[in-house]
Formats: sequence, structure tokens, C-alpha cells
Amino acid sequence: MIRRLTKKDHDICFDLLRTNSAENLFIIGDIEAYGYEQDFQKLWGDFNEDGELIAVLMKYEENYIPYATDSFHAEGFAEIISSDNHFKMMSGIKEITDKIEPYIKLPLKRKRQFYYAKCIEVKSNPNGRELSKVQKAVPEDAEAIVELLNGIPEFSDTTITTERKRRGLQNGTSRTFFIMEDGKMVSTASTTAENSLSAMIVGVATMKGYKGKGYATKCVLRVCTELLAEGKELCLFYDNPAAGAIYKRIGFKDIGLWMMNTYR
Repeated sequence: MIRRLTKKDHDICFDLLRTNSAENLFIIGDIEAYGYEQDFQKLWGDFNEDGELIAVLMKYEENYIPYATDSFHAEGFAEIISSDNHFKMMSGIKEITDKIEPYIKLPLKRKRQFYYAKCIEVKSNPNGRELSKVQKAVPEDAEAIVELLNGIPEFSDTTITTERKRRGLQNGTSRTFFIMEDGKMVSTASTTAENSLSAMIVGVATMKGYKGKGYATKCVLRVCTELLAEGKELCLFYDNPAAGAIYKRIGFKDIGLWMMNTYR
């Protein structure tokens, strides 16, 4: 049985989601930020015959994210999604979105696939000396961070702005660590979508001419050691096998493929 979830369902909802907090980073973060009663955000739950919650579907604006630990009413979720006139995207773990996709009535426009990895412990404990060059950003560093990212080809289509970066650093939904050399910021790594259980690593970058020194690895290690010490899981997307190899040396493990399906 599928029905809308309300704040009265919060405990059972989080009991399901926290079993895989990295996989549910976006759902957890948006519930903590906006709850269950917003026009732009709604949640549905699929309950089995014993009344146990077995799957969750979240709508945030025009995007839908499903989560389930086992078999669930995929066609029912698809009916909810297809009936929304504002629906444009479904994203989530591939093995879950693949079950819903055949029942979506709108034509598929584009599919993007990323490796999804998480870290619950680093493989080696770096000493303070190794990470001594890594600094933690404050809101006043926002402009330099964005300037660094804008100067790197891989981030040419980024939508980050100085204002948004500063706001994230101020409200605690994002952290950034960086390395300075020759009087300028040359390497960085950030978190985004931080919530009480998990966070995502984004914006891992090093300026041309400063690569090959392990700076990006040090920035990611600093992120991991700080957030893991707070009891949070780390996750990230990647589509570059070379980058994936670096993350795996740190302690990340692939947990699946993350799909972003766009519809007409």
C-alpha cells in the first residue's frame, strides 16, 4: 500500500533511511531541511502487508528520488511520478530506478550514469604533519574557491556562484578545505548536502601546474577524517576511472550506479 508520509511517520521513515545513510543523502537532507508538508517537496511510503515501511519516494521540485531495500510497488511509484505535470527527472540508485523506469509514461530524453561510492573509514590514518598544509575555508574564502574552480576545464559548466558558496559555508550545509601555494589557492575539496548522518564530497580540483603532488588527495583526506570523526558517512559521484582509483586508495567503495534520467 502506498500513501503520503507526514511528520507523524518521521521515525519509521528515518529508521528505513538511516540503514544506508550515504545512499539516502539527498532524501535525508531535504527532510531535515524542509519536512513533509511543502508544496515543492512531498514523500510517499510503500508499506507491506504487515504495515512495515519498505520503500520511500521523494519529490523535490521536478525531481523524484526513490529508495527501497527490497521488492516494492514500482508501478505505483511510477503512477505518482507520471501524474505530476511538473515532473522532469528521476534520480537514484540504478537497481531501484530501473524497476520504475518501464512504467514511466513520459518519453525519456537523456540518461546519465555515475559511479556512486561511499567511505565509512579511511584506509590509513594520516598524521597531522601530512595534512598540515590543508586549511579549512571560512565564508570569506568563497570568492577564491569559485575562482579556482572556474579556472579548471572540468568545472566549466559548474553552476556554483560566490554567493551560493558563501551561503553554504555559513549555514553548515557545506565545508571546503584547500591548499595554498605561491600565494594562491591551488587545490580544494568540498562537501555538499550535509545532514546529520552523511555528506557528499564535490569540487575536488587542483590547478594546472600543481597536479601530481597529492594535494587533492590530502584535501579529500582532511574532509574524510573530520566528518568521519563526527559519525557521518561520506559519499561521492565519479565517472573517471583514474579519479575512482584515487578515491578507493583513500577508503571509498563503490555502492552502485547513480542514475539521472531526464524526461520530456
